Amino acid sequence: VSETERLCYVGHNFGSQVMKCNSLCRYFVGVLNKSSGQMEVYNAEMFNMQPLLSVTSCPSQRILRLWVLPCQFKCLLETVSVEGAVCVVCVLLGAQGVSGCLCAVQMDLCIEAFGTSKQKRALSSRRMNAVGSDIVSTAVTKAAANLIDAKGVTALMQDVAQDDVQNISAFLPPCHEDADRPEHVYKFEDILSAAEYEALRVPAAALANITTEEMAKRAEERSLCSFVLEELKFLPTDEKSRDHKARCLWFLDTLVKFSQQKVIKKKHPMGPECPHIISKKLMKNFTSLTYNNGSIQNLISASMKAKITAYVIALALHINNFQTDLTVLQNDMKLSESRILDIAKALRLRVSKAKGVPGLENDQNHKLGTLSLPLPSQKAPEGQRKRRKMN
Repeated sequence: VSETERLCYVGHNFGSQVMKCNSLCRYFVGVLNKSSGQMEVYNAEMFNMQPLLSVTSCPSQRILRLWVLPCQFKCLLETVSVEGAVCVVCVLLGAQGVSGCLCAVQMDLCIEAFGTSKQKRALSSRRMNAVGSDIVSTAVTKAAANLIDAKGVTALMQDVAQDDVQNISAFLPPCHEDADRPEHVYKFEDILSAAEYEALRVPAAALANITTEEMAKRAEERSLCSFVLEELKFLPTDEKSRDHKARCLWFLDTLVKFSQQKVIKKKHPMGPECPHIISKKLMKNFTSLTYNNGSIQNLISASMKAKITAYVIALALHINNFQTDLTVLQNDMKLSESRILDIAKALRLRVSKAKGVPGLENDQNHKLGTLSLPLPSQKAPEGQRKRRKMN
């Protein structure tokens, strides 16, 4: 029970009026000690508090209007708003004014008998929702019990893990598990179509012909990501291979820069030098539509950033003979190590440790991702990792 100045609220934790959700899950309240950084967790219950309507709950000063009609009796229904609740008061009127009868009646019965069409529609809707939620809760509880009895907890956990794997696959490049060579597992044409690849010829020419001085300037300005700057040092001398690698590096750098944005407001988010077909690909494949302030916006959500990361890794594998430094890509994408490792494992890469490339945190152990056949079995993410102890 909870009481305010004008109204009393009552909740139930047993009986027919208890909330159905309490039987399906448990609730906890966490209390964080800011000085120690420790959180204590307590069992909790959830209550649906409803106002208790009575004569005393509706003070006379809250009654809106009472019209006194002489020479006749009239039963007048007045709707009173008290603390956000609606109370209906029945007043008996006569020639001498209010004849002394002020009683609280059942709100639903009064609305059903004397309410406006709008009130009756609201009442009908409320009753249907109440019945519907009760039926749904009963059905869900019964179905859950039957499912557990039929399959068992272990089988259900395996089903959940399989669902997680399928959800992950929706954000990965198409995987050809029956491929006989690593380059056919994630096909290059699934990352860049022939038309998109052709459109990269002009913007990638600057990278194909870059000089040592220009590369040093780009590094100082940080206008290219670390992965691309490192790979530009090893461009092939063969013109065709050099052009191919430059196109791949330009698109990879564009994906990395695109992932750093939150809400795409411009028509050409990557600038006028980016070909229209590439801008269209980025907006269509790597953003989510959201509705905000009366307009539709393109948002790079966490799941979309994971998808961009997966395509960046797949492209880096094609550039680096199907072995790439995941730590360099992690720093470029501004991700945590656990996040990029989860994505790499979802791509079926084998992860190993190695020293970083010269000049890029060489004293740090880097993670290498290798795509090799046969592919390892696909697993769902392990979930929450063990958190560091806070000092």
